[in-house]
This record gives sequence, C-alpha cells and structure tokens, in this order.
Amino acid sequence: MSTSATAPAARPVNKWGVAIAVALGALLEVVDTSIVNVALNDMQNSLGATLSEVSWVVSSYAIANVIVLPMTAWLGHRFGKRRYFIFSLVGFTVASVLCGLSTTLPMLVVARVLQGLTGGGLLAKAQAYLYETFSVEEQPMAQAFFGAVVIAGPAIGPTLGGFLVTNVDWRWIFFINVPVAMIAVPLALTFLPRDAPDPHAKPVDWTSIALLAIGIGSLQTFLEEGYSEDWFESHMIVALAVTTVVGLVAFVYRQLKSKDPVVDLRVLRHRSLAAGSLLSIVIGMALYGALFSIPIFTQSMLHYTSEDTGFLLLPSALVAAAMMPVVGRLVRRFDPRIVLVCGALILAFAMHMLTGLTPQTGEGDLLTPLMIRAIGTTMMFLPLNLATLGPIPREDVGAASGLFNLTRQLGGSIGVALLSTLLGQRQAFHRAVLVEHIAPGAPDTVARLAGYAQAFVAKGIPLQEAQHKALALLDGMVQQQAAVMSFADTFWATGALILATLPLVLLLGKPRKGAAPVAAH
Repeated sequence: MSTSATAPAARPVNKWGVAIAVALGALLEVVDTSIVNVALNDMQNSLGATLSEVSWVVSSYAIANVIVLPMTAWLGHRFGKRRYFIFSLVGFTVASVLCGLSTTLPMLVVARVLQGLTGGGLLAKAQAYLYETFSVEEQPMAQAFFGAVVIAGPAIGPTLGGFLVTNVDWRWIFFINVPVAMIAVPLALTFLPRDAPDPHAKPVDWTSIALLAIGIGSLQTFLEEGYSEDWFESHMIVALAVTTVVGLVAFVYRQLKSKDPVVDLRVLRHRSLAAGSLLSIVIGMALYGALFSIPIFTQSMLHYTSEDTGFLLLPSALVAAAMMPVVGRLVRRFDPRIVLVCGALILAFAMHMLTGLTPQTGEGDLLTPLMIRAIGTTMMFLPLNLATLGPIPREDVGAASGLFNLTRQLGGSIGVALLSTLLGQRQAFHRAVLVEHIAPGAPDTVARLAGYAQAFVAKGIPLQEAQHKALALLDGMVQQQAAVMSFADTFWATGALILATLPLVLLLGKPRKGAAPVAAH
C-alpha cells in the first residue's frame, strides 16, 4: 500500500506545541485590534495631537492589515509558511517596540502600519498550521482552542489596555507584546515543521500587489474616515470612493486573467464561500460593532473609566472561551447550519435586550445581554466556518480561507462606519422629536423649569443665573435621552441585520464527510 498520501501526518510533530505557538502569535494580532482604543486620549495628550489625528493610530493598523490578509496564502507559498510566520512574529514584535518608543504621532502611525502588515500573517498562517497539523477527528478540539483565542481577544484587549493605561502607561499596551513574543518565537522555531524547498518560484506580480493595496487600502480608509469627514460632503471621501472602485476593478480583472494570481478569486465560484463570506461580514459587524458601541455608551453615558469598561467586557470574553469546546461538540453531533441559526437567533435576542438601555442602566443590566451575545457569537463562529469552507475542495481551501478572513475584518470596519453614522443621525432625530414635545409655554415645561430654578436658588445662586442653569439642565437631559435612544437604535439595527441575512444559510453547504474543518478568524 502506498503511504505517499499520509506521509506528512507521519512526521514527528508535536501537535499541541504547534497549536500553542501559532495561537500565541494569533493572540498578539487579535488583541492589538482593540487594545489601542482605550488609550487614544492618553496618546493624544502625550503626543500633542488632536482626536482626529490620533485616530490614525487605529486606522493605519486596520488599513495595513486588510491589505496583507488576502495575500497571506500566496506569501506563504512564495516564502514558506514557517519562514513567513516567524518573520511576521518577529516583525510584529519589533513594530510593537517601535510603537512604544514613539515620540511623535507620525512615528507611531508608521510603526502601526508595520504592525498591521506583519499581523495579518500571524492570524492567517496560524489557521493553515492547525488545518495541516491536526487530523479530521482532532479538528473540532483544535478549532475550539484556537477559536477561544480569536473570539476572546477583542474583549480582552480593552480590559488589558484599560488596566495598563490606568495603572502604568499607554506605551505598555505595546511593550506587553514583547514577553508574549519571547515565548512564541522559541516555540515556533522548535515546533513548526520546516518548509519544503520550492524550485518553481515565479516572478512577483508587483502590479497586482499595488492594485490590491490601492483598492483595499482606499476602501478601508473610506470606512474609517467617512463619518468624521461627513461622507460624500468631503472631496477626500469622494476621491477614496473613486480610487476604491478603480483599484478593485482593475485588480479583479488582472487576477482573473492571471495564471498565477496573488489572490485566487476563482474560489468564489463555490456557493458556500460566497454566502458564507456575506454572513461573515454580518458576524464582523455584530462582533466588533457591539464592542464599538458598548464602550462609548458606558464612558459617555455611565461615566465609566477605560478600566471599568474593560472589566465589564471581560466576563463575556470568558463565556466565549468557555463555550468554544461546547460548540465544538455540537457541530460534531448536528448539522453546523442548524447550530449557526440557533446562534444567530441568540445573538439577535441579545441585541434586542440591549435596546432596553436607559440613563439609569447599570452594570448588571449590561452583563447579562453581553454574555448572551458571547454565546450567540460563538455558536455562529465555528459552524459558519464549517458550513462555508467544509464543502470546498482541499486545493482551494487556502485561498478561500484568506478571502473569508478578509470579509470578517471588513465587516467590522463596515459595522463601525455604519453604526457611527446611525448613532449621529438617530441622536439628532430623537433630539428633534423630544424638543417638539417640550413646548416653551406648556404647563409641564414651565413647572419643571421653575422647579429646577428654585433648586438652584436654594443653593444660593441668583435667580437669573438659576433660570439659565435650569434651561441648560433640561437641555442636557434631552440630549442624554436622545443619545440613549440612538444607542438602542444601533443595537436594534444590528439584530435586524442578523435576522435579515439568515436566509443565506440556505446557500451554505453541508461539510463533506472526511473533510477537515479549517479554523478561520
């Protein structure tokens, strides 16, 4: 009997050594997508930048990350998976040190770009190693282990970041990567199997890479900066929209004509990948969108510190990690599509619970829906991966996984862009409606203002000043109520979007028997 087909599996590989090494690398990248958000104010004060300028610390990382994500399969083939993963790990660590040592905003932004370019390789290659290292029977447990890292990472980031910013210094949100990398690099060097030589390396298609960078980079910048620039009222946003369309159309045309594409777009012919990628965008919106709205709500409405907000999100991260092995067992017993639908319904229910926010909402009112949201997200994460990539032939899985990763990342950016716009528009709408119901001469309004003014007079404030303070107080209450209602609208919209896209599940395939699932972020 020939053993050529099973030769790779027979190599003396420490499977869990590989899993821990690549998971630590992926953890660095995932945590850094969210850890910076809580430190922006401190960075702004330390570097003498405006809030809009310092926001580029977040945007530059995201732009660089989405540019490299779809190319990771090609880069791994070109330079070797082990070599590329270790290069990404070391490069990410060096970039982290540069971020922490930055004394000016431009220096910090450049270092964040380097972080983004190297970080994409960490996540994508971690997935490839898990797929190749573990057998079909072991894949659910391996995915549960890796998924716990990927799901919990975005929530751990604000918790860890809030603690470091409050108790140490904002620079340590970058320096903290060094001890993790000091463990991950030796593990990777020890356990990752060596790359086989590739005698058929082909010339690099620099034109395709440039078109991808222009198209995807412009799209991400469009999403990141659209709200702050008032969308198409800005010439810059219009230019970015045009550049996005031109760049991506030219890139797609060149890839479809190429015999050795940088990104193999032909894999989108698989129906399950096309449908799963759309659902992946929705999951990205739900996962990162809620993590966008909750910190803003708690810090602006409930006056939480960054550390308080981080610890509020921590229980949901722990719930997500604990649910991973449970979901791993569920997808082995039931059709992943059924588990996915159940997860979507649970996630929509959690969003519905969050629509009940009021100015009196406390920590206890947020913990339960956030933990339910974690359960729903986890129940969608693994099954969607199985139902999307399971039916795809093995030779197409690498390229399909790269595109699948990209959709979730873009989903998060789209979610934040849409929710930012919705938040601003709905707050203006609710304020206008509330003001209409507060007629200046209405008895209720007059009585309320008189009561407020009398309370200020009782504190020794002159009558005229007390009347001005009463008006300001009433206006503040209207503004607060309008803001709370607008946050509720964002959660309602997220839940409605999840339910509206559920019919796409019908287009997903059932994983083939014997096909190993692929871990995907």
